[in-house]
Amino acid sequence: MQPTKNNIYNSVNYNAINEIEDVDLTNCDREPIHIPQSIQPHGLLMVLTEPDFKIVQVSTNSLEIVGRATEYLLDRPLADFISSDRLEAISKCLDRSFEHINPLAISFATAEDVTRNFNGIVHRAISGEIILELEPIANSIDREFFHFYYQIKKTLTKIQAAQNLGELCDLIVREIQDITGCDRVMIYRFNESGDGNIIAEVKQPDQESFLGLRYPDSDIPKQAKELYKLNWLRLIPNMDYRPSPLIPSSQIKEIAMHPLDMSHCCLRSVSPIHIEYLKNMGVAASLTISLIQKQNLWGLIACHHNTPIFIPYEIRTVCEFLGQLMSTELANKEANENLDYKLQLKNIQSQFVERLSKANNFVQELVAEPETLLNLVGAKGAAVCEGDDITMIGQTPQLDWLKSLLSWLPKQFKQDIFVTDNLPSLYPDADNCQAVAAGLLAMAISKIQHRYVLWFRPELPQTVTWAGNPNKPKRLESDGTMTIFPRKSFEAWQEIVTGRSQPWLDCEIAGASELRQAIVDIAIRQAEDLAHINLELERSNSELDAFAYIASHDLKEPLRGIHNYATFLLEDYGPILQDDGADKLNTLVRLTKRMEALIDSLLKFSRLGRQELQMSPIALDPLLSNVSELLGMNPQWQNCEIRKIRSLPTVLGDRILLEEIFTNLISNAFKYNDQPQKWVEIDWQIVPKLEHSDENQNPTQRFVTILIRDNGIGIRDKHLETVFRIFKRLHAASKYGGGTGAGLTIVKKIIERHGGTIKVQSIYGQGTTFLFTLPIQESL
Repeated sequence: MQPTKNNIYNSVNYNAINEIEDVDLTNCDREPIHIPQSIQPHGLLMVLTEPDFKIVQVSTNSLEIVGRATEYLLDRPLADFISSDRLEAISKCLDRSFEHINPLAISFATAEDVTRNFNGIVHRAISGEIILELEPIANSIDREFFHFYYQIKKTLTKIQAAQNLGELCDLIVREIQDITGCDRVMIYRFNESGDGNIIAEVKQPDQESFLGLRYPDSDIPKQAKELYKLNWLRLIPNMDYRPSPLIPSSQIKEIAMHPLDMSHCCLRSVSPIHIEYLKNMGVAASLTISLIQKQNLWGLIACHHNTPIFIPYEIRTVCEFLGQLMSTELANKEANENLDYKLQLKNIQSQFVERLSKANNFVQELVAEPETLLNLVGAKGAAVCEGDDITMIGQTPQLDWLKSLLSWLPKQFKQDIFVTDNLPSLYPDADNCQAVAAGLLAMAISKIQHRYVLWFRPELPQTVTWAGNPNKPKRLESDGTMTIFPRKSFEAWQEIVTGRSQPWLDCEIAGASELRQAIVDIAIRQAEDLAHINLELERSNSELDAFAYIASHDLKEPLRGIHNYATFLLEDYGPILQDDGADKLNTLVRLTKRMEALIDSLLKFSRLGRQELQMSPIALDPLLSNVSELLGMNPQWQNCEIRKIRSLPTVLGDRILLEEIFTNLISNAFKYNDQPQKWVEIDWQIVPKLEHSDENQNPTQRFVTILIRDNGIGIRDKHLETVFRIFKRLHAASKYGGGTGAGLTIVKKIIERHGGTIKVQSIYGQGTTFLFTLPIQESL
């Protein structure tokens, strides 16, 4: 190697190599394993430019692989070493998917004017570079490939015949071992916490079994799991290999700024932590095949060999095909697991859905058969929550604890189902209740209305057998830092795990989801029915308002005629009529006046439902002054006092209608009062939003409560519900100045048109208080 190139290597081999040397288990989750800047030396890697395919990076083992020194290859076109038809094949490959075009048969010219044959794997890196990898071709591969083809056909038939996941896994490990010749083949399945278990294994008779052992999540860092998702295969032919660094061309600065992304490279060098880990297991070579379900890493097929072994690309392709085939079958085989139990749950789900589809109250229907609700998901306890009402079934925590959990739970939902078999690790207060609530399956029907169904499972202490002590060896360094090392022993190491329940199965979670959907369907159906009823009611009310207006308007004309003719009779024939006849005519006149007052009240009431409100900010202090001045003109109220406790707020409303509210309520307070000194007190207070929630109103609108309190005769309790009914009088027409009995009905209608409410409190013989709400401006 030329001195200049050697200097380049020394200056650039840079930080990536140093980073790898400094990596330990303390920071391995941050190790940049996708940019190691070196390869395994059983092949050669080159980085090419476009469109001339000039070699700008090459691994340092080029002399051993292709018989050419790195300085001889760099900055030269690939056309100097391979035929034009192979160049054309590489060019065509760049626009096609990685799996469909590799490997390419490539002959490379060596310094001795001979050619060496390789499998060429070409692809475009994530960062955009063209990467060509060369692997030596095994001499007997062409003959053996057809053997593998026919073997795959037989394997496919066996896979389809497998009844469940266990049979499928046992079949795959045997087939992979037959194809690769590896000493041990295992299937490693990830669980929800990231740990993994060996669920199938085939091995040499003298080897210790790893079947059933669990491996901690930290054994495979998250970035390694991401690479397993990107690449179905990972080969390490020899654990004792020495990495071959990549040497850049004269474009050193540009390349150093952007290290080569080797995520898809077959030859990519491996983390030294991973190498040490496998060596501690006694592994000399490995092949890993990814198992992916629904774009998630479900597990791995791990092949271990006690001595170095190179598995050719074609054989690896067969293994990859089997891994992909198994991945497609995972869902089908898992569906056959616990089939009898799943059928039982499905039957319960169907019964629930059928009953709920006919129900009007889902809560009553859910708790009608408590045991069935528990069996739906295999729970020991349940709580059905409807707002503040909580119905508890079976083994559940105390009510106060449930209320606390419900205040924490809403933020935990990513969708509408929340599941955990280790609630104490998420909710610290669960430590005291893990005997009944270590596991939680929660279903949110409506977070706004606080409708939930919670299922609980008790703690189930279990013995977990780890592959060695999962707590890695540590060493305190002189600088105070802690270095963590891969464990050296993988002998079975048992641990008692507490705080966890039996895991929830997918079929149980699906049962909860189907139940939720049935309840939501019922709610939608009821909402549609209610909307239809409201529409009909709105139409009926509109027609009733129109009828009341027309009828009352048309009634006034004949009534006025009766009144006039009765008056004419009294004026013209009064002296002739006897006292009895005159009294009857006077009664007729009085009744027509009362009827006219009733019709006027009915007209006024019907107009309130039809007229547009002239909304504007209204200061209540001046408005009350106007009302007081108007009432003061009536000699009847000379000895009556209006007391304002404090300055009144500004509200939003129709000025004329608001004056009518105060005039009516204050005049009633004076009218129905037999005290020598009559008074009315007026006060107000802001309404908390939660106490004035109406789905038809703006949720941000604030309201104020106005209180009008008097020292009058009061109202008996039995009449409090009827005082707002139209034309309802609690006294004879001759008592307390008469009246039509429509005043309070009109007041209530005005307040409701403003989005408010009104209620009455009274102590008979002591006085009455009317409380009504009105909207206010947000500045208050």
